[in-house]
Amino acid sequence: MTDVSNAERLLQIGEAADRANLTQRTLRYYEEKGLLEPPTRMDGGVRLYTPDDMERIDRIRQLKELLGFSLAEIKDMLEMEDVRLQIKAGWRRDADADEKAEKARTAREVTVQQIALIDQKMEKMASLRATLADRVRKYDEMLVRYAEPQESEPAPVRS
Repeated sequence: MTDVSNAERLLQIGEAADRANLTQRTLRYYEEKGLLEPPTRMDGGVRLYTPDDMERIDRIRQLKELLGFSLAEIKDMLEMEDVRLQIKAGWRRDADADEKAEKARTAREVTVQQIALIDQKMEKMASLRATLADRVRKYDEMLVRYAEPQESEPAPVRS
C-alpha cells in the first residue's frame, strides 16, 4: 500500500514541467548542470519526479526569478543547502558536545556563505535601482523645465 501511495506522488516529466511552469527541456538541462539529481526512471526510461524533486525545482525557480541568480550561483546555493540538510539528517541527540558543535559550525558557515551570495545580488540590485532613480529625477527636472510654457515662446494655438 505504501508503494502505491508513493507511486501516485511521482510525476512524469511532462506533469512535473507543467506543475513547475517550465519546459521538459529545462528540467533535463537542470539535471545536466547538476542542479537536480538524476530522477528515478520507469522501465522505459521516463523520468519520475518526487515531491522532494519538486521542492528543489521550486527553489531553483525562486533563486532564478526572484533573485536573478545565474545557474552557477543557484548550484552553489543548492550545494550549501544540501550540506545543511545532510547535517540535519545526521544529527544525533546522543552525540557528544564536540560533534554537535562541529556540525553547528559547518551549518553556520554554509548559511553565512548563502547570505553573502544574496547580499552580493542585493547590492547589485540596489546599485541598479539607484541609477534608475537618478535617471527618473533627471527626467522630472526636464519635464519641469520643458513642460511649462516658456515666457519667450508663445503657447501653441490649437484649432
